[in-house]
Amino acid sequence: MTRVDYPALEASVASLVEGVSDKVARMATITCEVYHADDRFDWVGFYRVTAPETLTIGPYQGGHGCLTIPFSRGVCGAAARTRAVQLVPDVDAFPGHIACASSTRSELVLPVFGADGQVMGVFDLDSDQPAAFTDDDATALAKILKQTFSQRG
Repeated sequence: MTRVDYPALEASVASLVEGVSDKVARMATITCEVYHADDRFDWVGFYRVTAPETLTIGPYQGGHGCLTIPFSRGVCGAAARTRAVQLVPDVDAFPGHIACASSTRSELVLPVFGADGQVMGVFDLDSDQPAAFTDDDATALAKILKQTFSQRG
């Protein structure tokens, strides 16, 4: 099983998005880089805030995702609503989990903040393995997201 080399991933993302101001292009690049970085990641993508209390699917890799998610539902909604990372080792034990894919066993969702400090979306990682994600994953990915979205573009 592959484990992410987060310093290399961070450097790769920074290099690829340097000079790119379009947020969707940045999201697509991060999604691609993260999805291919580790065998644990079966679905990786963004949900963007497109209306009050509403997330809409953005760039992703893997099978089809849910198209819209209200802030009031699921792991993605909880991350957007609480502005906090959601590390879920067993999705079946998460109240209100939305099963976009029946094979998903664990999930990591990070809120994504814009330069104004507001939640602009969430970054969602799903795995078909139980307890696939760690605090180290959350910390490293949060750093990449902050460097990519909170400063410009």
